[in-house]
Amino acid sequence: MKTPAAPSLSTVSWAVLTLVGVLTAGLCFHLGPEWLENPDLSHGLLAPVLFLLLLQAGRQENANGYHPADSTGLKLYRTSLLVFGLILIGIAGLYAATADWTHPLVGFTLALALSTLLLGCLLWASSQPVRLLPLNWTTLVAVGFWPLCAPIPPGTYARLTLQLQLWITQLVLESLHLLGIAASKAGNVILLAHTSVGVEEACSGVRSLLSCLVAALFFSATLVTCPWRRVGLLLLAPALAFGFNFARSLTLTLLAHAGVDINGRWHDLTGFAVLGLTALILGGLAFALASPPAPAMPLTLKPVVGPAATAAAVQPWGLLTACLLAVALLTGFAVNTHRVPPLGQSAPLLAAMLPTAPADWDVVQTDELQSFAPVLKTNHLFQRTYVRRTGLTTADEPLQLTVYLAYWAPGQASVSQVAMHTPDACWPGNGWAAEPSTPSAPLRLPLRTLPPPQYRGFTQADNRQHVWYWHLYAGSSITQTNPYSAVELLRFAWRYGFRTAGEQIFVRISSNRPWSELANEPVLAEILNKLQPHGL
Repeated sequence: MKTPAAPSLSTVSWAVLTLVGVLTAGLCFHLGPEWLENPDLSHGLLAPVLFLLLLQAGRQENANGYHPADSTGLKLYRTSLLVFGLILIGIAGLYAATADWTHPLVGFTLALALSTLLLGCLLWASSQPVRLLPLNWTTLVAVGFWPLCAPIPPGTYARLTLQLQLWITQLVLESLHLLGIAASKAGNVILLAHTSVGVEEACSGVRSLLSCLVAALFFSATLVTCPWRRVGLLLLAPALAFGFNFARSLTLTLLAHAGVDINGRWHDLTGFAVLGLTALILGGLAFALASPPAPAMPLTLKPVVGPAATAAAVQPWGLLTACLLAVALLTGFAVNTHRVPPLGQSAPLLAAMLPTAPADWDVVQTDELQSFAPVLKTNHLFQRTYVRRTGLTTADEPLQLTVYLAYWAPGQASVSQVAMHTPDACWPGNGWAAEPSTPSAPLRLPLRTLPPPQYRGFTQADNRQHVWYWHLYAGSSITQTNPYSAVELLRFAWRYGFRTAGEQIFVRISSNRPWSELANEPVLAEILNKLQPHGL
C-alpha cells in the first residue's frame, strides 16, 4: 500500500518550524565558542550536521512511526514537555544573571531546554494528520543528543574528571608494576625513578567519553536497527573510551620513563589517535551489528475522526505559543543581563582606601592582578600585604595581613555575578586546600562591631590562612553563596540576579593569625575605618 502523502502544512505550522529553527540556530551560536575553544566539546562542531542527517534518516526509516490523532494523554504529555522546556529556559536565564552567559550551567540548561521543546514538537510532527516526522529511535536521538554537546555542569565535571583521573592513575601504576617498573603515586601524579607524569583533567578521558557517546548514538540511529544491538553499542562506547584513554596514559608514561619528552607533540598525537581510533572502531562495530533492511510493511492509518481533530493537529497553536514564549524569555533575559556602566561613572581610588606605610610594618603591593580582570569583569582591583616582624620573638612567624579590594560601578555587573568569585572558587585552583567552613559571626573591634563576614580557612603545606570577606552592595553587606551548587546559585539569582543599580565592593582580609590576635592591631582598625564609608 502506498504511503499517503503528508498534508500541506498551514501557516501556523510553518511559523512553528521557523521558530524551532531559530531556537536551534541560537543554541548553536551560543555554544559555538565552547565548541571552538573547549577540546572536550569539539564534537559539537558537527552537531548541526548530525542533527539534520538524523532527521532525514529518521524520516526515511519507516512509515509506521506515526501515531493516531492526539489523545487526551498525548496532549497532556506534550503540554508538560513544552511547559518544562519554558521553565528550563527561565532557569538558564537566572543562571545567566548569576554567572554570565558563558557559565557551563547556562549552556547545559539551554541545551536541555531545546531537547525538551524539540521532543514536544516531535510528538506533534509524528501525528497521522501531520506526518512530518515519524516517532522512532532516530528522530528521538536527533532531538535528544544536544545536552551531550553542551558543557558539563562544574560540580559534575569536577567529580567526573577527578574519579577518572584516579582510576587511570591507579591502573597505570599497577600496569607499571606488572612490567617490573618501580613507580609510586601521589594523588594523580605517577612518580618514576627519574621523572613524574601527571594525569591531568585533559587526560582524564572526558573528551573521548563524550565523543564516543555521541558517535555511538549516531551510529545506533543510522546503522543499527535491532534494539538490543543498539543497547550493546551504547554500553560499549564508554568502556571503549576508558580503555583507549588508559592505553594512551600508559604509553605516555612508558615514553616518559624512557626519557622521551611527552609534552607537546606526543601528548597531542596520542590524544587525536584515541579519538580517531574509537570513532573508527565504533563505526566498524555498527556496520557489523547492522541488520539487513526489513521489507517495507504496508502502512495502516486509522482514520482521523471529524474535521476538528485534523484542525487541532495541523494548527499547533500551543506549540506556536510555547515557541514565542521561549524566544521572548531569551530576549528578555539577554536584554536585562546586558551590563553597560553609566557614562561618566568614576571609580574610587582603591589604593586610597588602605594605609600606605604603617609604623613597624613592611608593605608589599600585588601588581599582577590585572590578569584576572577579564574573569572578574572589572579593572578595579587592588591588593596590599602588611608584614610585621618587630615585637615578636625569633621563633615567631612574622605577622602577615593581606587586604584585597575589587570594585564594580553601578550597571557593570550583577550582584550574583560578583558573588561567583569567592575564595571557595578561586583559592583551591592555586593549590590551597579548604577547611570545613564554620558559621559566620560578627567580628568585634575595640570601638565597634563589623557586619558578619564569610569565614574560610585554607592550608597549603605548612602554611595556614584565615580568610574573612564581605560583599558590599549599595553600602550594605550581603550574604554570599556556594558557587559550585546549582541550587544555591539559583536561589541567589532569584533574590539578587538583576540588581545592578548600586556600586559593589568585594573586601577580603586574610592573615596567618586568627582574629583574636588581630582585633587589637591599630593597622587593622585603620584599614576598617577607611572602608567604613563604603559599607564596612
